[in-house]
Amino acid sequence: MVKALLVPLSLVLMTGCSTSLHKATPHKTKKTVHRMFQSVSKEKAVLLQKGKHKESCHICGMNLVKFYKTNHAAKENGITHQYCSIHCLTKDIKEGAELENPQVVDVSSLKFVPVTEAYYVVGSKKPATMSRISKYAFKSLKDAQAFQAQYGGKIVDFYSAWQIAKKDFK
Repeated sequence: MVKALLVPLSLVLMTGCSTSLHKATPHKTKKTVHRMFQSVSKEKAVLLQKGKHKESCHICGMNLVKFYKTNHAAKENGITHQYCSIHCLTKDIKEGAELENPQVVDVSSLKFVPVTEAYYVVGSKKPATMSRISKYAFKSLKDAQAFQAQYGGKIVDFYSAWQIAKKDFK
């Protein structure tokens, strides 16, 4: 009896077909790839870091392409570091890093822009990276307003978004 059940089960596992004792019928499923909002294709991501671990956050090691729309970058002693989020950028500063030229990915263009030129939408319905409160940046106020209208949140400047990110460490 056990042997009779193992053969159809192995057939299901090997072929992906559902079976019954009477007749095998192919199981048709459409493969859908669920991509997180923060993710982009590898071709669209700009990786500013160099070296073997250039696809990993400088602080936590998370994949930068997977969390690209919340990426930040800055230089320290002439070396560019890339972060999965404002949370990890804040952690690096909190641990004593003296960073220069901080940048953030503009969600609309997927290009890096200076944080001082970005409008952050904080607390939208879109998922956060490394935090409970989402923080997405836009070069254009109009784009930030359109995002806010669709997903909620509050539009703030970098300094305000950074103050909110610092609360993660209290």
